[in-house]
Amino acid sequence: IAGIYLGDLDGSAPVRLTPADSAGVFHPDGWLLWLRAGTLTAQRLDLEQATLTGDPLTLAAGVADNAMNFSALSLSTTGLIAYRTGAANGRQLTWVDRSGTVLGTIGDPDGTMNAPRVSPDGRRVAVSRYVQGNQDLWLLDGTRTSRFTFDSSMETFALWSPDGSRIVFISTRTGAGDIYQKLASGAGMEELLVGSDRDNHATSWSADGRFLLYVEISPETKADLWVMPLTGDPTPTPFLQTPFNELWGEFSPDSRWVAYLSDESGRNEIYVREFVPPSPKATADKSDAAESSAAVTSGGQWQVSTAGGSQAAWSADGRELFYVNEVGDMMAVPITVTADGFAAGTPVALFTARIVGGGGTDTGLGRQYDVAPDGRFLINRVLDDEDAPITLIQNWNPASKTSAL
Repeated sequence: IAGIYLGDLDGSAPVRLTPADSAGVFHPDGWLLWLRAGTLTAQRLDLEQATLTGDPLTLAAGVADNAMNFSALSLSTTGLIAYRTGAANGRQLTWVDRSGTVLGTIGDPDGTMNAPRVSPDGRRVAVSRYVQGNQDLWLLDGTRTSRFTFDSSMETFALWSPDGSRIVFISTRTGAGDIYQKLASGAGMEELLVGSDRDNHATSWSADGRFLLYVEISPETKADLWVMPLTGDPTPTPFLQTPFNELWGEFSPDSRWVAYLSDESGRNEIYVREFVPPSPKATADKSDAAESSAAVTSGGQWQVSTAGGSQAAWSADGRELFYVNEVGDMMAVPITVTADGFAAGTPVALFTARIVGGGGTDTGLGRQYDVAPDGRFLINRVLDDEDAPITLIQNWNPASKTSAL
């Protein structure tokens, strides 16, 4: 259960002190300070009894309660308290056109949002966010925000089925990142699709509904791309398994190609490979990784980005491939399919995305935007935070009626 706990170094069971949206900090005068729904709260802490005593005090409201932004609250050994407000809550799902013009927003600003995905009909958005210290998936439909997953573990990286009836996601409820699916209506039980002792992240669902592409983290071969058939034999097989990192694969709309990120050149670039469905021989023995990988990826390979790139996504018609370059620009590459295979044109910068993760150096974040069926971009956008104030509380004296701000 999310909250602040007090533990002993002797290994005894920790005691839950209070629900909270952030880690607590200990004031040298014997107080515990923490954030709850944007409110900076303090209460006496009896260390010997492992309990909070007296009534909680409110120090400030409107504090950034971003569960992933631990700099929102700080405390010095002398008792000086610092907290940040305003745009430190700093992410907003924002609709823009291909020129970067803002068309609108969806949902409220929330500094914990991650990896938004637009439903196939363009009417809903699935996104992960932290609430009361727990990361779950939420659905936004423009007027309503509703919780989709309810387990106490972390759930993130939502992925819609092609018909919009189901959502695939990862959960850490067994310790590693396993892949589950659930009806988008919220009805019924969650179904485990991929479970192992390794981290797995689903990244793309083929438009014909037959294959699920996911990342598996291996201690031997780093991040690899695997494919799981959703009809017939469900045995997963490696799509691309090399000594390098291959991440965030994306099926093209016709399911013929896979765009992905790789660091094989020494920096992150976007590549495309032809998708050849796994044969019975390839699915027969998962342990024969080299033979299986060769059987699945027996097509060509093309580099799409030219100066670094991450977060690849296809246009709805498959004629363009988008990615974010190293300085945070949204890039577009014209795609042509010829008799000889695949041809990528010259990348063109569309707009500065102001996207979470910037130029994509943190590949663990995944794709922080999506492309709607009508061509609009939904950006998980960083709000301006240059003017977000940092407030200091000096000489805090709980015995007095007011504190010096």
